[in-house]
Amino acid sequence: MIGVLVVVVVLVLATGFGLWWKRRDGRVRAMPDAAAEGLMIGWDELGQEPGRRATLVQFSSAFCQPCRATRGVLAHVAGNADGVAHIEVDAESRLDLVRRLGVSRTPTTLIVDAQGRVVGRATGVPRPADVYGVLEAI
Repeated sequence: MIGVLVVVVVLVLATGFGLWWKRRDGRVRAMPDAAAEGLMIGWDELGQEPGRRATLVQFSSAFCQPCRATRGVLAHVAGNADGVAHIEVDAESRLDLVRRLGVSRTPTTLIVDAQGRVVGRATGVPRPADVYGVLEAI
C-alpha cells in the first residue's frame, strides 16, 4: 500500500513540474529595471551591428535542437519588424557573457534596446507574439 502511495505522489509531483515547465518555457519576461541590475550589452562585445531600434540576441550551442527553432522564429521577427536585428552568440565560446548575463541554458534570447539595455528575456523557443509585444513597448 505504501508503494502505491509513493508512486501516486511521485506522479502528481512530476505532472505538476511538467505543467509548470511547459508554461514557463519560451515565455518572454519583460525586464524594466535591467539597467539598474547591470544587465547591459556593449555592442563591441558582440562584434556585430545592432538594430536601430532593438536587437534579438540569441545564446545557442552547437547541438541544441530548440536553438534551430529559435533561430527561425527570431529571424522571422527581425525580418518583419523595422529596425530590429538578430544576433546569434555561441554560448560555449562566449562564457564571459554567459556568466555576466546569467544565461543558464540554451536557447536563451535577450531583447536589447538601442542603448544596450536588456528589456526582455526568454529561455526556450520564444513565442513570436511575446517577442513582438516587448518590441512594441520599446
